Amino acid sequence: MKVLMLNGSPRVNGNTSIALDEMRKIFEAEDVETEIVQIGNQAIRGCIACGYCAKNGKCVFDDVVNSLAHKFEESDGLVVASPVYYASANATLIACLDRLFYSTDFDKTMKVGASVTIARRGGCSATYDELNKYFGISGMAIAGSQYWNSVHGLGKGDAVKDEEGLQTVRTLARNMIFLMWSIALGKEKFGLPEKEPPIATHFIR
Repeated sequence: MKVLMLNGSPRVNGNTSIALDEMRKIFEAEDVETEIVQIGNQAIRGCIACGYCAKNGKCVFDDVVNSLAHKFEESDGLVVASPVYYASANATLIACLDRLFYSTDFDKTMKVGASVTIARRGGCSATYDELNKYFGISGMAIAGSQYWNSVHGLGKGDAVKDEEGLQTVRTLARNMIFLMWSIALGKEKFGLPEKEPPIATHFIR
């Protein structure tokens, strides 16, 4: 099993890293291969709706998004973690996810997705919902935990004091492992769910 973990914070080794490292320990203890990629400190521009990816199978901007595409395709699970800015995820991470999900045409059905949010106080639930939408629209299975996946801390390293938050992400990692193995066994026995030809309805009168 492989899990790709995206750190949406611009701060290296900050509170977002603490949350992801807590999950990584659980994954590695269960022999799940992990890779953490720091996204929030990179120069990633947003999608310009040019259509290049539909013709060429990759984004026109040849940056980390295209390298992540191959890692994502090979992974069984994806964890996306972000600090909270104005009750939303880091804009750099959102630009990355917009392009990553839109420019890749491989089947994401039943890959396991999980989002983790980090804040001083509020905005975690809104950011959690925002990030989960990428998984839902792609037919991915969304992993839950014992609470919404949030960890709290203001200063660098404060997240280690949030014992409930860290327990929540440890539980999340264990639930992801269970889902990934269950889905793998289900695919082996039953295959993926049947898909109908897509129907695109436009609400124009």
